[in-house]
Amino acid sequence: RAHTRTRSSSNCIYLLWTKNNYWAMVVEGKEGKRETRVLLLESVAQSAVDNLVSQGYIVETAHRISQEELKKRITNVHAIGIRSKTLLTKEVLKCAKNLLVIGHFCIGTDQTDLQYAAEIGIPVFNSPFANTRSVAELIVGEMIMLARQAGDRLQEMHQHIWNKVSKQCHEIRGKSLGIVGYGHVGQQLSVLAEAFGMKVRYVDVIPKLNIGNTMPCENLEELLRISDFVSLHVPLTSETKDMIGEKEVNTMKKGSYLLNASRGAVVVLEPVAAALKSGHLAGCAFDVYPSEPGSKTDSYEIPLQGCRNTILTPHIGGSTEEAQTSIGVETSQNIIDFFNTGRTHGAVNFPIVDLRPAEADFHRLLNSHWNRPGVLKKINEILGNYNITGQSLSTKGGIGYLMVDIDSKVSDEVEFKIKQLDESILTRVIS
Repeated sequence: RAHTRTRSSSNCIYLLWTKNNYWAMVVEGKEGKRETRVLLLESVAQSAVDNLVSQGYIVETAHRISQEELKKRITNVHAIGIRSKTLLTKEVLKCAKNLLVIGHFCIGTDQTDLQYAAEIGIPVFNSPFANTRSVAELIVGEMIMLARQAGDRLQEMHQHIWNKVSKQCHEIRGKSLGIVGYGHVGQQLSVLAEAFGMKVRYVDVIPKLNIGNTMPCENLEELLRISDFVSLHVPLTSETKDMIGEKEVNTMKKGSYLLNASRGAVVVLEPVAAALKSGHLAGCAFDVYPSEPGSKTDSYEIPLQGCRNTILTPHIGGSTEEAQTSIGVETSQNIIDFFNTGRTHGAVNFPIVDLRPAEADFHRLLNSHWNRPGVLKKINEILGNYNITGQSLSTKGGIGYLMVDIDSKVSDEVEFKIKQLDESILTRVIS
C-alpha cells in the first residue's frame, strides 16, 4: 500500500519468450520494491520504461497479447500502460485485483471503459499534447502532396510511367484551410498553415482564442462551403460520430480536399469515395478509419482504396520517435506522480485533486468513494478526531476523491475507519 521513491544504481533485465510467441521484457531496479509492478503493452517507448525503472518499479513490456492473456497478466500489476489497440473492457478490468492506475500512451482513451475504471477507483491518464506537432506536420505535408497530386505521380513512377502534368496542380499558398476542432493539434496546424500563406478558419464547440489571423466560422456548414482544404481534429463522441456524411461531403466546395487524422468513426467513407470518383472532391488524406486491423498481417479493405489522389496511412499521425519519446515521459510521469503523491491532475475519468508534499511524520491517505449525500459528513466525523495538515476533496460524476495528510502514528487507524464506510471504493496510504 505504500510507495516510496527508490533510486536504483543498476537494473536487471530479463527477456522472456512464451508459448504464445509474444516476447516480454522485465526490467527491475536493483533495489526496486517488488510490490510495485507495471505492465506496458504495444511497444511503449523506452523513455517510459526508463522513467518507471528509475523509481524502482518492476516493469514488464510486451508487444501485443490476446484478451484472454491480458485477463491473466493484469491480475498482479499495479499499473498498466497501453496504446491504441489494447482494449481494457469492464470484463478485463474485473480481473485487475491490484490495479491502481491506467496510462494511455497516446491521445485517445476510448480503448478503456472509463466509467467502470472510475467506479473501481482507477484514474486513467493519457498524453493529449505530446504528439501534437507530429500530427500537424503530417497534415501540412499531405496538403502539399494532395495539391500537387504527388501521391499519384509517385505510384506512376514506380510503375515506370513518366506523367509530368501541371493541370489541377496547385500551391497551397493563398488557399483556405478549414479546421474542424480547434484544440491542440488544430491550433498547431493553424500556425504552420499560416506560415505557408494559407487563410485559416475553424469551428469548435467551445469558444477559443484565435491564434494569428485565424478566424472562427459560425458553424460547420459555413466552414465546409468556403474551405479548399478541410482537416478534422475532433474526439470521438456521440456528437462527432459520422459527423461527415453524404450531406456534409456534398456541401464541400467542388475540387476541395478532405483530411482526417482524428478518429475514424467521424467520417462515413462511402460518400467520400463516391465524391472522389465523381470529381466533386479533388483528393483526400486519411490516417484513421472506422475499423482498423489488429495486426500487420490482417487483410484490410475500405472504400477509399483505389481512388485517385488519395493518401492512406496506417494511423501514423503520432508515430514519430520524438512524439513517442515525449508521450513515454509524460504518461509515465503521471503514473509515478499518482503512485508517489496521489495527484490526479490530467486524469480523464477521475476527480482532479492535488496537495503540496506531505510534511515529515505525516502520511497521505487517499480514498475514492461514491458521491452520495452525507458521505462528506461521515468522512469529516472520522478526520475530526485526528491531527491533519492538509485536506482536499473533489468529485466528478458519481465519484469522489479525497486526499488528506494525517499524523503517521494514526494513519493505519484512520485508513481502517475510512475503509469501513459504505461509500468507500478504494483506500490506500502513502508513507
